[in-house]
Amino acid sequence: MIDFTSRQLRAFLLAARHRSFSRAAEELFITPSGLSVSIRELETQLGFRLFDRTSRHVALTSYGREFLAVAQGQLEQFDQVVSRIGRSATDASRSLSLGAAPLVAANILPQAIKEFRGHRPDLQIQLFDGDPPTILQKVQAGGLDMGLGVFLKTATGVRRTPFFRFALMVIRADNDSGFRPASTAWSALKAQALISLPTTNPTQQLISRHLARAGVTFQHNVVLNYLDTVIAMVEAGQGIAIIPSFAIPACRSRKVVMSLLTSPVVNLSFYQIMNRGRRLPVGADDFTSFLKSYIARWVGRAGVM
Repeated sequence: MIDFTSRQLRAFLLAARHRSFSRAAEELFITPSGLSVSIRELETQLGFRLFDRTSRHVALTSYGREFLAVAQGQLEQFDQVVSRIGRSATDASRSLSLGAAPLVAANILPQAIKEFRGHRPDLQIQLFDGDPPTILQKVQAGGLDMGLGVFLKTATGVRRTPFFRFALMVIRADNDSGFRPASTAWSALKAQALISLPTTNPTQQLISRHLARAGVTFQHNVVLNYLDTVIAMVEAGQGIAIIPSFAIPACRSRKVVMSLLTSPVVNLSFYQIMNRGRRLPVGADDFTSFLKSYIARWVGRAGVM
C-alpha cells in the first residue's frame, strides 16, 4: 500500500517546477536537505526514481514525468476539497440553527432575531418551527444547534438548561370592555367551558393537576393541538383557555383578555436544549443572553410572569 503525504507531493511538484531542490525548499520554508529527504521517502514508497540529479542539475525521469500529471491533479483536487470544506466550516461558525414551537417561532423569535441582528449582523439565525418531539430529535441528531420550549423530561445526549420561567394564565373573549381582572383564582374557573390541549401534552397535564386541586372539573369537549388555534377559538367565544404566558404576543393580536392565575401562581419552565457533543457557533451565547433580556422586557410590560 502506497502511503504518502500532501507535503511530499508538494515537495515533488515544486522541485519539478523549479528544477531546483534549493528553490523548492525555500518556497516550502524547509532546508534543501529536508526536501531531499521528502523526495527520497516518496521515491522509496513509489518504487521508482522521480529525478535525475547532480550538484548542478535536476531533471524529471520518464517515470517522474508520468507521475507529475497524476500528482498535480490529485493535489489540486485535494486543495479544492479542503478549501470548500473550510468555507463551509466558516459559514457554519457564523450560523446558529434554532428550533421552537410554531407559536414561539411565529410570535416571539422573528422580531427578536431582527433586533439581535442589528447588533450582530455577522451571525445568521436559521429558524425551524416544529413540535417539541421533532425539535428534540433534530437536536439529538445534530440537525439543530439548539431548541427552545417546554421540554419537561431529560433525554439521552441532550443538555437541558432552564431558559425562562413563565406563568399560567387564563384567557377569555374580549366581550366586556369593563371586565379585565389582573388575576383570577383557579377556583373561579368552575362551570366554565374550557378549551384544552390533548391530555398527552405535558403542559395540559400540569393544568389538569391544578384544576383538580382547585376542585374544578371539566369535559375535554374542545381539544386542539396548537396554542394559536386555542387562542383563536377563545376569541370566537367558544370557551376559555389556560395557556402559558409565553403566548402573550400571540394573544395581543387577538380580541382576548389575559389574566394571571393565582391561588396558586403556577410557573412553567421554558428550557434550552443542546446536543452534549456539539460545539455551538461563535455568538450563540450572545444570542441566548439577548433573547432572555428580550423576553423579560415584554413579559415585564405585560405584568404576567
